[in-house]
Amino acid sequence: MQVLPHVSRLGRRTATALGVLGAALALTATSATGANAAPQPDPKPLTVKPGQAYMGVGARIHEGNPAAEDPSRGLLAPTDGVQGIDVSHWQGSINWTSVRNAGIQFAWIKATEGTNYKDDRFNTNYPAAHSAGVIRGAYHFALPNASNGATQAGYFASNGGAWSRDNLTLPGVLDIEHNPYGAMCYGLSTTQMRTWINDFYTTYKSRTGRDVVIYTTASWWNTCTGSWTGMSAKSPLWVAHWTSASSPTLPAGFPTWTVWQYTDAGSVSGVSGGVDRNKFNGSRDRLLALANNT
Repeated sequence: MQVLPHVSRLGRRTATALGVLGAALALTATSATGANAAPQPDPKPLTVKPGQAYMGVGARIHEGNPAAEDPSRGLLAPTDGVQGIDVSHWQGSINWTSVRNAGIQFAWIKATEGTNYKDDRFNTNYPAAHSAGVIRGAYHFALPNASNGATQAGYFASNGGAWSRDNLTLPGVLDIEHNPYGAMCYGLSTTQMRTWINDFYTTYKSRTGRDVVIYTTASWWNTCTGSWTGMSAKSPLWVAHWTSASSPTLPAGFPTWTVWQYTDAGSVSGVSGGVDRNKFNGSRDRLLALANNT
């Protein structure tokens, strides 16, 4: 089920000077989320060992690190609407009650990578987010050169990626992006990559009854799948595009986005250091519809 709701955005008053505009945007970011005005140090390294990957690491390695190039961009992020984060062990101990009180409504948490790695903070983060009232889900960092898609989908479903209709659990996410350990497309042809993704999708749906959400970037998808349009009718899109623009660049074949990771240098009360920030494309009711498969 792909959720394609209408999005309403908060209007901004016209400022007569750039300084006034910057101050207003900084105030908006702080008041809306409980975040600090200045970007926080990012705990996530650019060089990772197998099993330590996180959402966006491939993009940072292959496309540069915009947090270092433009550390102020987090102040211009779209902090209106339904806000979320994604985390892994790199965020360390998280106070999920503070996260929820800061206005964060949803979170995806790293569960697995490849066929052998489980994030060592998952068993703490996943139930703690649920207890705090955060609508949470799990994600799998794909390694298409390590096994076929069906094998990794099964590993994910057995190690955190399962789903239940409890009003607080989102479908699992296939994080498929630039390879942080080597060649961008993991040594697969576009045809092989399409087969891999489809096999992951089919197995995950068979195990959970849910369409897996696809997290990716436009550049990776267009290059490594050959601008494939075959998943747009089946999987909700979570697009990574770190920018202060009003909308993200979409991969070929996807008419719209369901979730937008708009910065990898956000700040949220309850999380030490920088954290990825995300926006859901719709109201909380539509987010719950995605969670409950309605």
